[in-house]
Amino acid sequence: MLNKRDIKLIKSLRLKKHRLTNKLFVVEGKKSISEFIQSNFSLFKLFSIDQQYFNLESKSTQITESDLKRISFLTNPDDHLAIFWIPEKKIIDESKLLLGLDGINDPGNLGNIIRTCDWYNITDIICSNGSVDCFNPKVVQSAMGSLSRVNITYLDLKKYLSSKSFNKIGTFLNGESIFETKINFDKGILVFGNEANGISSKVENELKQKITIPRINSKNYPESLNLSNSVGIILSQLSIKF
Repeated sequence: MLNKRDIKLIKSLRLKKHRLTNKLFVVEGKKSISEFIQSNFSLFKLFSIDQQYFNLESKSTQITESDLKRISFLTNPDDHLAIFWIPEKKIIDESKLLLGLDGINDPGNLGNIIRTCDWYNITDIICSNGSVDCFNPKVVQSAMGSLSRVNITYLDLKKYLSSKSFNKIGTFLNGESIFETKINFDKGILVFGNEANGISSKVENELKQKITIPRINSKNYPESLNLSNSVGIILSQLSIKF
């Protein structure tokens, strides 16, 4: 049975400050919850219309469809809502290519980027402090379970880059064409900037090379590509070079 305490906790987890205080976040839908359960993430509590689906009765609460609509962050809830513990920080694996994100604000973009990185076996994303929280419900939903496999680290990106000697490449409108560059991308970091303003000048100063996706259209529009689409295009091209 759903109680007031559960409702209050779940609704509070919409906000970052409460996620950090409680060290908990929400995952919705059968597919995503299944992938988090199968990962190293620890389940706190599951709320389910059909308890038999996951067979986790010790941590599962049977609820009605009406109950689910009261606690879900989705317009069309998918039978199950789970709360997971936010894990401790993991060590960044610098033996492989890293993805850096400088000042990313849009949760949908971050979720799609996480999912794209999972597809291309990028296991670590480094976000600048102030970027959107990866446990934001919209990020979790957009990532479709991939957050359970991709390690996200928040830090001072400029400071981190200045301490490293590996390949440091940034994406810019005026960089070298990704289709022509011969850079070795098997490890190092590939940095993408804020949706509106691109990579900040302080981070740009730490990068050794600039690359771009050349615009085929001869006119001056559109001004730019969607950020998550750009990540997909560049990782697709880089996968050919690996």
